[in-house]
Amino acid sequence: MALKIGRGAAAPPFLVMDVIAAANARAAALPPGTPGVIRMEVGQPGTGAPRGAAEAAIRALRAGAPLGYTEAFGLRSLRERIARHYAERYGATVPAERVAVTVGASGAFPLAFLAAFDPGDRVAMASPYYPPYANILTALGMRPVLLPCDAATRWQPTLPMLEALDPPPDGLIVASPCNPAGTMLAPAELAAIARWCHANGVRLISDEIYHGLTYGTVPEATAAALSDSALAVNSFSKYWSMTGWRVGWMVLPEDLVRPVERLAQNMFISAPHIAQLAAEAAMDCTGELEANRAAYARSRAALLAGLPRAGLTSIAAADGAFYLWCDVGHLTNDSARFCAEMLEQAGIAATTGLDFDRERGARFLRLSYCGPEAEMAEAPERLARWLAGRAGGRSRPEA
Repeated sequence: MALKIGRGAAAPPFLVMDVIAAANARAAALPPGTPGVIRMEVGQPGTGAPRGAAEAAIRALRAGAPLGYTEAFGLRSLRERIARHYAERYGATVPAERVAVTVGASGAFPLAFLAAFDPGDRVAMASPYYPPYANILTALGMRPVLLPCDAATRWQPTLPMLEALDPPPDGLIVASPCNPAGTMLAPAELAAIARWCHANGVRLISDEIYHGLTYGTVPEATAAALSDSALAVNSFSKYWSMTGWRVGWMVLPEDLVRPVERLAQNMFISAPHIAQLAAEAAMDCTGELEANRAAYARSRAALLAGLPRAGLTSIAAADGAFYLWCDVGHLTNDSARFCAEMLEQAGIAATTGLDFDRERGARFLRLSYCGPEAEMAEAPERLARWLAGRAGGRSRPEA
């Protein structure tokens, strides 16, 4: 008799992980002395944890600190420091009791979804979107509702889109800055969406993990300051450059504090103790972190200037994060194949748009610019040479 396999096992792959593996293999196969692979496929800062964070971890290890379980919601001192961050950055009053430290933002989403929704509930989100939103919801028996967005909406959901949903969804996920497009909701837009959600019984989950990595085009706003019923999710992985430390957090509404805590106790126990100590120290490393952001801003500027000259002329407004969402429909109708050829022939690793939009992603790709600044500056010239040679051989290989 065949054994049952759970529905979660049917989750689609996160394709960027396959690109990472292919880029690693390509880099390992290159002869010594040849140009390396320019890594633009993954949203992982090229810098490590700030020095103060590493030193805090070293001090704890040398002192022989008992690094055991913490409370499920994390160290009290870290929760208080996060609460102070909201006061300093947004002018928002957030009680430490409503802060839940999680195992990265990736650990926050299952907790949020399980506490806020039931199997069968409908949760809306803009498309293109960060793939694990939909994949986690589907694995938990919930139903993603995709809102097709484009350049006309700046790749963000709009209030008319939400008002047109009948019946209203049970939840809405917004991301500002978003992945993959890097666009942001203006504070007034986020506030209007938050009011609509609260008035219509729609639970708002605001993904704010790219806050801090913005470039002056749109101000940042947090849902934690705009709605008493919203959840705000953040992480130390992006601005604080601590991906491998696996520490994130949520600001919870009052009615979900204890439900999320019970779930966290059972599912994760706590985020790693030593990573929490490092994360707390990282919050005071502003000078180093702002230097990282300035480097991303220079890479962003170089790419926005160089890529159109290379042939990528339709790029989403990159308000924040460290991504460029590029329409390559004039070059290909198979972005997965296009990315594979670009890796093999040009040595540039990028992510197919199919990761973020199964319906329209075949004509898009995402480029990440959080790698070494010199490599980001080199990428347009390398891409231009490859596209010129490709055009000389065949205009549309998929036609």
